[in-house]
Amino acid sequence: MTITPEGDPSLNDVEDVINVLGADLQQGLTSQEAGKRLAQDGPNELLAAPLVPVWCRLLSHFQDPLIYLLLAAIAVALAAWVVDGRHGWPVDAIVIALIVVLNGILGFVQEARAQNAVAALARMTAVTSAVLRYGQVRRVPSDQLVRGDVLVLAEGDAVGADARLVEAAALRVQEASLTGESAVVGKDTTTLQHPTPLGDRINMVFKGTSVAQGTARAVVTATAMATEMGAIARMLQATVDAPTPLELEVGRLGRILGLAVVVITAVVVGTILMISDIQSTADMMRVLLLGVSLAVAAVPEGLPAVLTVVLALGVQRMAQLNAIVKKLSSVETLGSATVIASDKTGTLTRAEMTIVRLMTASGSTEVTGVGYASVGQVEQAGVPLAERGDLHAEQLVLLIAPALRSLKPHSEPGDPGSSP
Repeated sequence: MTITPEGDPSLNDVEDVINVLGADLQQGLTSQEAGKRLAQDGPNELLAAPLVPVWCRLLSHFQDPLIYLLLAAIAVALAAWVVDGRHGWPVDAIVIALIVVLNGILGFVQEARAQNAVAALARMTAVTSAVLRYGQVRRVPSDQLVRGDVLVLAEGDAVGADARLVEAAALRVQEASLTGESAVVGKDTTTLQHPTPLGDRINMVFKGTSVAQGTARAVVTATAMATEMGAIARMLQATVDAPTPLELEVGRLGRILGLAVVVITAVVVGTILMISDIQSTADMMRVLLLGVSLAVAAVPEGLPAVLTVVLALGVQRMAQLNAIVKKLSSVETLGSATVIASDKTGTLTRAEMTIVRLMTASGSTEVTGVGYASVGQVEQAGVPLAERGDLHAEQLVLLIAPALRSLKPHSEPGDPGSSP
């Protein structure tokens, strides 16, 4: 029998899993064995997209139809300056070039700052795991976990790898990151008899989830991209990025302007040639320079810079609201969203937002029950109020609470509606 990333350890007995993985529930792996397996399987990290070189990221900010149009205008302006005898400085070409360069640098710097902030957050939130090594529980970085390691789990721990439970005491795990369901899942070591969906594998814990209650020990069966979280990462990497509505609109505008510039220049130059008496090469050059001037004037040099500045301001505003945007165009994408569809059967309606205490003129009362289940009662000092027929004040509080909440933005600090 072999446990592979494609297999399902939940269908195997604990003893079989331990034997196949060479695990030791009493002593754990030695540092030498763990290092050997780490060298063989690689770090327990999800593969990210290959890092884009800095020069590629900088050049990406010049890959825009409007930028192409401005670069063409620079080339034409320089050519006209050379043909005209190179008198003075090519002011038009220099100004357009400065706008293009500053626009690219601004976008590059803004995205680099966002990426550095994301990297800093990742370093601050690096996950560690408690494992059994040499018979002692040690906390190691989760990227050092290997197959066969014995995880020691307790309430509040983040699960660092997919693992088969071998011991569990009142264990409940939060798996919303994988299944989307906010309710915690009870776990035990029972061997499953047939393949089950991910959310029903009660004898497994998975990378990226967290322990909500209880303690357990589990043998690591999969790491890195072989985990269930790794399967999600592979699907995300296979997703092709689509251009944003703004990028599509700018591309369309660039094509229209480019075509319009060519048509206008051709019509103007052709008309002048037909109605004028061109006698020399100098006359011909003046006509061509007039057409070039019209072409350069028709190009909106400031539009790319204005778009970049507006998006950068949006990024700064999002940062003030504690939201880090890695790509400038994402700001426009968020702004163009008109409908947000969400599955209300799990995360939203089962978040268990429950009233547990009411304060009225008659004192403090406790409300029992959880979520939307029609179970529970209102108690005061342990005595159900329903028995005394004294629920009038509590009913009024619940009835007027929505109205008070709607008045909150317009209330003064001392008004009742201003309290949370």
